[in-house]
Amino acid sequence: MIVSDISVKRPVLATVLSLLILVLGIASLTQLPVREYPNIDPPVISVTTEYLGAAPEVMNNEVTEVIEGAISSVDGIRAITSESRDGRAETTIEFNLDRDIDAAANDVRDAINRVLANLPDEADPPVVTKTEADARPMMWITMTSEHMSSAELSDYADRQIVDRLAVLDGVSQIRIGGERRYAMRVWLDREAMAARDITVDDVENALRRNNLELPAGRVESLSRELTVRTDSRLNTSDEFSRLVIKRVGDYPIRLGEIARVERGVENDKTVLRSNANNAVGLGVIRQSQANVISVSDAVRAEIDAIEESLPPGMELMIGYDESIFIRESIREVLITLGIAVTMVVLVIFVFLRSVRATFVPAVTIPVAVIGAFSVMGPLGFSVNVLTLLALVLAIGLVVDDAIVMLENIQRRIDGGEPPLL
Repeated sequence: MIVSDISVKRPVLATVLSLLILVLGIASLTQLPVREYPNIDPPVISVTTEYLGAAPEVMNNEVTEVIEGAISSVDGIRAITSESRDGRAETTIEFNLDRDIDAAANDVRDAINRVLANLPDEADPPVVTKTEADARPMMWITMTSEHMSSAELSDYADRQIVDRLAVLDGVSQIRIGGERRYAMRVWLDREAMAARDITVDDVENALRRNNLELPAGRVESLSRELTVRTDSRLNTSDEFSRLVIKRVGDYPIRLGEIARVERGVENDKTVLRSNANNAVGLGVIRQSQANVISVSDAVRAEIDAIEESLPPGMELMIGYDESIFIRESIREVLITLGIAVTMVVLVIFVFLRSVRATFVPAVTIPVAVIGAFSVMGPLGFSVNVLTLLALVLAIGLVVDDAIVMLENIQRRIDGGEPPLL
């Protein structure tokens, strides 16, 4: 009872301590991340393998099964999920919660290194990454244009918008959905190739030899030093068409004689449209401990600034925002919290019929609730629906203790005992 004795005998000290708890709680509240649910990030490792041109069946038989067999011996695995697509295989390994993710990633890499010789020679080496459970876009921004194609939109978004959004506080990555990057597409004519005795390997090797940029050194003099750059990259369809594939005697066989070369996109199998217009999507992925609401506000403010410099006919629209649901959920919980505090104070006043006695729990509840935030910060908690619900339920515990104390104090005062013994 030392705390209660000091608080009764020194009310000014008790008031200062209560105000100090309020200040610390409010300061911690401003620093706590705001989320929908608590941050539960199980150890998840992703293994991705690229094999250009391979069918899903080939990816499953030649790549996925080999990788699954290698990593199945790693300790602490909870579940393995694999997906084989055209030219790509991805295996996701979820470990037990007590498994260290860095040690798990090293074990997976060691297991895959032992079976690299069993993978196809043309396949890229598997890439092992640590995957976060929350590594998904919290916002989707739809970028549309009445005049630009999807490839032009993708190029504009990559050069003008992605970097401006990626540098905002709390933003981890900007993902472009429906992206159609520019690429040079070569449509081979098999009859023309057969007539000139040219194979696909000949075309591929010629492209690899000629479409590259190599270091050329530098030129030095007594007063100057110049860097030499070899401009050997092919940029237009005409330059690709004039590329020499092979020579028959003194006659060069060019790519344009055996193929149709045109500018296109890397992947023409997907397209995104919005309201009958060409579109691309910009997915905002936040950092693991970032405040969802703060990130959303920063992105919205930056979008307003970007819209002032957009070309005519281009428009940015927010199609999905996770913070809207979180804002409304937290608002409803706060309304419930306010109703609970109000009802508790009214009930106490009705039964005790004393303003002074009612004032005690009316002060105790906000001090206890706000003071809890000063403890949540160092422990790594966040403001989410569950923590706010816990605070609502904790009000009952605070009120129960306050009512028990008040009822006994009021009963003894009514019996004639002095407030201070």
